[in-house]
Amino acid sequence: MTHDHDSRDGRNDDGQLEIERYRWPIRINHWILAISFVLVALSGLSLFDPALFPLSMLFGGGPWTRILHPFIGLVMVIAFALLGWRMWRDNLLTKNDVTWLRDIREVLENKDENLPPVGRFNAGQKLLFWTIVGCLSALLLTGFVIWRAYFSQLFPIGLIRFSVLIHALCGWVLICGIIVHIYAAIWIKGSVKAMTGGKVSYGWAYKHHRSWFREVIAGRRNND
Repeated sequence: MTHDHDSRDGRNDDGQLEIERYRWPIRINHWILAISFVLVALSGLSLFDPALFPLSMLFGGGPWTRILHPFIGLVMVIAFALLGWRMWRDNLLTKNDVTWLRDIREVLENKDENLPPVGRFNAGQKLLFWTIVGCLSALLLTGFVIWRAYFSQLFPIGLIRFSVLIHALCGWVLICGIIVHIYAAIWIKGSVKAMTGGKVSYGWAYKHHRSWFREVIAGRRNND
């Protein structure tokens, strides 16, 4: 793929050249994942503490929240599995990522020019990806153990109590991680547009993901 011939490249309203960052299947997959995460988080928080129980009204009350929470959770896990299958290779850590993390102050000061070239995802995004893999795996396994309607009767009470603890802990870690993810997406101008419209400017791609930009321009990769 080259910028001279690929119809997925073009210009934005300001006349800037644009490059495709995410194709439409990735974007749809991402937003299904995002919506299901919000629903799972809200329903889970309502069951976590009595002070948060009013959130259950969003789902029709306590009984319906307890019924819907695990099913929405399965949708979230499946959505992430489909997304992760496409993106796991781009999330493998490299030596440049170690340098990027070591020089995190340069990142926070928006001095990307002082950092090594970044691939499709930076080290922070990669760490979040593998945090999600770990947390969702634990949430899935413990969720089956504590799913009263179908599976909890198969397990000893001690394992059920331990699973509840791990389930809550991983849920909190995941919520905190996604909050950071959302903040970073808003902080780095152009990131949200990449996941809504699918394209970013050449300048944005070169500044934030230089190695990936060069590979796409040189035709050495597609954004599957």
